[in-house]
Amino acid sequence: MSNRVQRQLQVSLTIILFLNCASVYAQEWYLRFGLGFERATDSVFMDVDCEISDPTPLYGCGTGGDGAPLRSVGGYGTFPSLEVGVGYFIKPTLRLEALLEYSPKLAFRGSANYLSPTTRQSVEADLSKFTGMVALYSDLPKLGIMNSKPVHPFVGAGIGAVRTKISETHMTFPITTTIVPGHSRTDFAWMISAGVATEFEENTTLELAWRYTDFGEVRTGSGTGQVIWRDGSREPRILNLPPTRARLRSHGVRVSMRRTF
Repeated sequence: MSNRVQRQLQVSLTIILFLNCASVYAQEWYLRFGLGFERATDSVFMDVDCEISDPTPLYGCGTGGDGAPLRSVGGYGTFPSLEVGVGYFIKPTLRLEALLEYSPKLAFRGSANYLSPTTRQSVEADLSKFTGMVALYSDLPKLGIMNSKPVHPFVGAGIGAVRTKISETHMTFPITTTIVPGHSRTDFAWMISAGVATEFEENTTLELAWRYTDFGEVRTGSGTGQVIWRDGSREPRILNLPPTRARLRSHGVRVSMRRTF
């Protein structure tokens, strides 16, 4: 056999091998789209450092009208999240996924405790968050656990980063309104998840999952705030404020469609 024929044969075999491998690996990738409904646990806003004197802390280190440290306590209610993920089956039992998640609006509604509990001192702010994570999922039936066709349980965990943005905070008292500046912040995030999957059609899987996520801290801005007398009897009082902080954690359900290609 001539060298030319050998080279042509080698090239042909290489092309066939490449196409076969590409076909095999293609079946191990997937794209997932999901819609989630989350409920955040109650958040407590307090000063990052209540002992500094310049700028002046919003709350300080004292005790409020309810006997607790000065703070604002409230919740975000239920809010939607949009999610997209790209994954790869490392093994038949494990899949690795990069996911992006966006929650356009979280509405914080709570109360401060400067005054007695029966006095109006409501606190309101809007938030949004954008999260990127790398997650690892294990399909339990492929491990010989909970093999209950056509429903396939799975568990997962992930780590990543979250970008939160909080609007101006409005604190409404009987006569005045205090405005605290907003802020954007990036923090570490992690999650755990458990759910079930069922094959909807060939190469298409429907997922229903529960997830708990820790989004780190939300922080209000430092800088200029103000106290406004709503009846206009006095000029606004300008405040030089340091940041306040609160933990943001949530749990909820997600419905996703996963397409293998």
